[in-house]
Amino acid sequence: MEIRPDNLTGSQVMALIKEHLHNMSLDTPPESVHALGLDELKKPEITFWTVWEQDELLGCGALKELDSEHGEIKSMRTVISRRKQGIARKMLEHILAEAQRRGYRRLSLETGSMDSFAPARNLYAGMGFQACSPFADYTDDPNSVYMTKEL
Repeated sequence: MEIRPDNLTGSQVMALIKEHLHNMSLDTPPESVHALGLDELKKPEITFWTVWEQDELLGCGALKELDSEHGEIKSMRTVISRRKQGIARKMLEHILAEAQRRGYRRLSLETGSMDSFAPARNLYAGMGFQACSPFADYTDDPNSVYMTKEL
């Protein structure tokens, strides 16, 4: 597996983001969907990576700088056919290492509260993330779970 920075212009990557947004809308009311589209992921405060095995796209993840000491994990996604193979863990480890390299003191995330998000919540908890209050521009939402990790 190789993790590399991505400019979000490849057809496989665009299809994965489209699938990600679609799947978020299946389980989550529109007002509670916080997944970012292609244009939002291209903003300068966001670094986006993809995971590849030769020419096969396996997944993606992003790191958004909230301020000089606080980052947010965004757009964690593994292709459906390759789930439960350690790809998300590998991406999360990469994002954690980058956040530490940047000198962030805290890394936070928002994920869904529904059962379909349980694997994601379990992954984050297993990597030391703990429940927290809404951060940045988020507000209390029964459809969201907020987690953070001190670095």
